[in-house]
Amino acid sequence: MRTALTAVSLACVLLTATACSSDDNGSETIAGAPAAETPSPVTTTVPEPDYDASTRKVCATLTKVFDADVAAFGTAMGKMIAYKEAKQTTEAEQARKAASNELKDVAAKVRKATATAEDPELKQAGAVSATKFAKSAQDKALFDKVRTTKDLDRTLAAKMPDWMDPVAGLCGS
Repeated sequence: MRTALTAVSLACVLLTATACSSDDNGSETIAGAPAAETPSPVTTTVPEPDYDASTRKVCATLTKVFDADVAAFGTAMGKMIAYKEAKQTTEAEQARKAASNELKDVAAKVRKATATAEDPELKQAGAVSATKFAKSAQDKALFDKVRTTKDLDRTLAAKMPDWMDPVAGLCGS
C-alpha cells in the first residue's frame, strides 16, 4: 500500500514539474480550470403596469372639474359674501347652500373620474380628495367664517391644497 501511495505522490510531483518545465519561455499562459459557477436562482421580472394613458385621461378630467366646478363654487361663495355684506340673510343662506352643493358636485365628479383610473394610487388619492371636498361641503362653520373676500381668500388658500393635493401629486408629474 505504501508503494502505491509513493507512486501516486511521485506521479503528482512529476506532473507538476512537467507543467512548469524549463522549456517555458514565459509567453504561454496556463489556463486555469474554469471556476465553478453557482447556479443563480431564476428570477422573472414582471414589468410595471403602464398606467400612463389612463392617468392622463383621468387627470384631464380632474383639471376640467377643478377649473370649472371649483370656479362655480367660488362664484357661489362670492354671492354669499355679497348677500352677507348687504345683510340679506335669506339670500346669503341660499348662496351658502348653493356653494355647498357645488362642493358636493366637485366631490362626486372627483370620485367618479378617479374610480375609472387604472392606477390604484390615483383611485385611492381620488377617494381621499373627494371625501375632503364632501366633508367641507357639510362644514357650516367653514361658510360662516367667510364674510369678506379676504376671508374667502384665506379660507381657500388653506383649503384648496387640502382638497386637491392627494391627486395633484399624481397628476402633476
